[in-house]
Amino acid sequence: MLTTARRLMAVCLLTLAAACTNVDPDGALVPLGDFRLGHNIVRAIDVQKGPFSRNATEDELSQALAAAVEQRFGRYDGDGLYHFGISIGGYVLAQPGLPVVYTPKSVMIFDVNIYDNATGQKLTDKPHRITTFEGLENSAPIIGSGIARGKDEQLANLTREGARLIQDWLGQNRDWFVPDPETPRTPFDRVAEKARVAALN
Repeated sequence: MLTTARRLMAVCLLTLAAACTNVDPDGALVPLGDFRLGHNIVRAIDVQKGPFSRNATEDELSQALAAAVEQRFGRYDGDGLYHFGISIGGYVLAQPGLPVVYTPKSVMIFDVNIYDNATGQKLTDKPHRITTFEGLENSAPIIGSGIARGKDEQLANLTREGARLIQDWLGQNRDWFVPDPETPRTPFDRVAEKARVAALN
């Protein structure tokens, strides 16, 4: 009975955690003070592909994560300006396995640096590492992700969840984004800047 009670409690806690999480990237904005997204640079260089993974190119990985970050953070319009530098280190896009016996899971690992445009400084001494799975709402524990979804959908789920975890991390550090009335708003055209950066690469 005790074991069953513990399992029920674990399920309840997971459900509560999911309910308190902003899963929808287009849902209500998590308050982040004066945050506004500047450069959104995602690199995938010498990425390690995990075992039993489908193939994905470095461009596919970096573009998918950059798009997910843009979707989740592009609506913020604080007077501050903050830049992301993200490096993808490894991934697994699960291949079809054997239901129940072997159900490989998709995962992505990446490091995040954030820079304050006003000071030109990083806000962390070292990159913040994020390990992301496809998320509770996209789990397929019985048949496995590889059977339930194709590569593009797996990648979309991973990067959407990864962007959400970045948002959670920033939400835990709201003191970074306290508005400063003495710092004027810096104009920033993200579309033009993205094109300029792409032209340099």
